[in-house]
Amino acid sequence: MKRPLQHILEVVLGVSMLGLDYKTSHSLSFKVLSNTESTGKMTSLTPKDKDTVRSFWAKVSGRAEDIGMDALARMLIVYPQTKTYFAHWKDLSPGSAPVKKHGITVMNGVGFAVEKIDDLKAGLLSLSELHAFTLRVDPANFKILSHNILVVLATMFPKEFTPQVHVSMDKFLAALALALAEKYR
Repeated sequence: MKRPLQHILEVVLGVSMLGLDYKTSHSLSFKVLSNTESTGKMTSLTPKDKDTVRSFWAKVSGRAEDIGMDALARMLIVYPQTKTYFAHWKDLSPGSAPVKKHGITVMNGVGFAVEKIDDLKAGLLSLSELHAFTLRVDPANFKILSHNILVVLATMFPKEFTPQVHVSMDKFLAALALALAEKYR
């Protein structure tokens, strides 16, 4: 019989498919679950996390257009409330020209954030101002889109998307979302 934590990990991280034993998966789950402190503030990215993100991005950035289009399309389908920000688009369906174009824009922003990974808050200040004051996007949507980007990365790059990459990318995307929300405070 599976222990409850083991079952949760298998569902969340797919550890049984990755061939991890319980001890390894338990250690990994602690890292994933401890990314946020009790204040809700993200822990900082370690140098190892930053190297992992840079390395993974170098491998996958050639498919950024596909990643962005799929992640945005998923967000619009799974979280239909996000469609309100795109009501001016004639076609919100997966693969449509506006979804593709904005997916590229989003992933260009992610690539820019990878370049600014050592100081995301300062590096993304103009994007934070744009989203807060001009576009007026609810910052909760940054987390929603980050989640969808993770899902797409995991499905498109299953061999490269190791548990360690998952942890580092999750921390990075959470830090990116936090940096984009900076001007909302």
